[in-house]
Amino acid sequence: MKKNENEFALKADDFGEDFKWGVSTAAYQIEGAYDKHDKKASIWDTFTTKKGKIYSGHHGKIATDFYHNYQQDIDLMQRMNIKNFRFSLSWARLIPDGVGKKSSHGVAFYNKVINYCLQCGITPWVTLYHWDLPQKLQDKGGWTNRSIIQWFQEYAEFCALQFGDRVKNWMVLNEPMVFTGAGYFLGVHAPGKKGMRHFIPAIHHATLCQAVGGRTLRSHVKNAYIGTTFSCSYIQAFSTHKKDILAANRANALLNRLFIEPALGLGYPTEDIAALKRITSYIMPGDDKKVIFNFDFIGVQVYTREIVKYSWWTPYLKAKLVKATDRNVATTLMDWEVYPPSICKMIEQFNAYKGVGDIIITENGSAFTDRVLNEKVYDPKRLSYLQAHLKQLRKAQILGSQVKGYFVWTFTDNFEWAEGYYPRFGLVYVDFKTQKRIIKTSGKWFANFLKSK
Repeated sequence: MKKNENEFALKADDFGEDFKWGVSTAAYQIEGAYDKHDKKASIWDTFTTKKGKIYSGHHGKIATDFYHNYQQDIDLMQRMNIKNFRFSLSWARLIPDGVGKKSSHGVAFYNKVINYCLQCGITPWVTLYHWDLPQKLQDKGGWTNRSIIQWFQEYAEFCALQFGDRVKNWMVLNEPMVFTGAGYFLGVHAPGKKGMRHFIPAIHHATLCQAVGGRTLRSHVKNAYIGTTFSCSYIQAFSTHKKDILAANRANALLNRLFIEPALGLGYPTEDIAALKRITSYIMPGDDKKVIFNFDFIGVQVYTREIVKYSWWTPYLKAKLVKATDRNVATTLMDWEVYPPSICKMIEQFNAYKGVGDIIITENGSAFTDRVLNEKVYDPKRLSYLQAHLKQLRKAQILGSQVKGYFVWTFTDNFEWAEGYYPRFGLVYVDFKTQKRIIKTSGKWFANFLKSK
């Protein structure tokens, strides 16, 4: 019988015996219980109350109610053969005012989650900061205030001492380019600030915290495996014209190089983006060394590619993205191009840096329109997306990249920031009215794929 050309031939074991397979999520996107016990507001609790900021006025007050449903969801992971669970800690749940008094209730919750993961044979991977800054700290300037270095160090040390006896896999920041760019320049994410006067100091302070968090974890967690995560997109020029090529280089410097290069001791890419030279106003003596940290792994989070062309009208960057919807290409519900080679290209780009150790894909996934029919959710586009990207992931390995893991974004449908609950990324469907879970076709396939592990 002729083999089906569309059959997925790879097996989980093909990626290596020690390859880490898992799912990723974040506190604000799933936990709910926004004011339970001692917890106080985060910037996302505040931002979602502002009219017109979030799709259809959605918010994360309940989300998937992971705070009360964590055992059910971890049981489901176990049934689906998922051995690694990446989740974040809520700073405002653990230290409600951001500094000072700690919450025993917050500690107890995460202890229960971590212990239940371990009981179920699932390894916890913890992200210290996934965008939900305590509002009390934002009231003092948030990431624009250099004091955040001390605030963050206190938070990181507390987390390390509370959970480091059981949690060995840590990520310091989630996508600093996104939370500084969208939150402190464009204003489309919390805390809704706009302009370079917010963006530039936020960049430098996040870069310092990235290293401070790494050093703090190293000091307090025995046998820690420490990384941080970067959002990235494969960048290509719209044409072979010099202006388009230079515009693409500037976009690549901003989106893919801005936070990794200081950590490696290469400094900020100011030669490619002149506007970044303003950052020197915030660099104090010794900062060039303080931003450096030797991470055990780099978390690469890639979903798509971007085509870039020169734009005189675009301030600072003189470049703009050519929308996927204008290019007659396949897209996801987020209007992101489906371009599987992007994952291989970005792994290659990060692997080329001297000083980068392991690479782990800490997020990759897609949102499509999902509907329940006869208690089932059939999602062939997501399944195709995952399979095509895994083929490119294996290609990157074959080409010599040290890629050691792959985490799907995400386990359950959840709150997707400014897009609310409209885009569904989950392997598991959630009815947000009843909190019922249904494993999608893609989730069933992934569970079967992982059986050999």
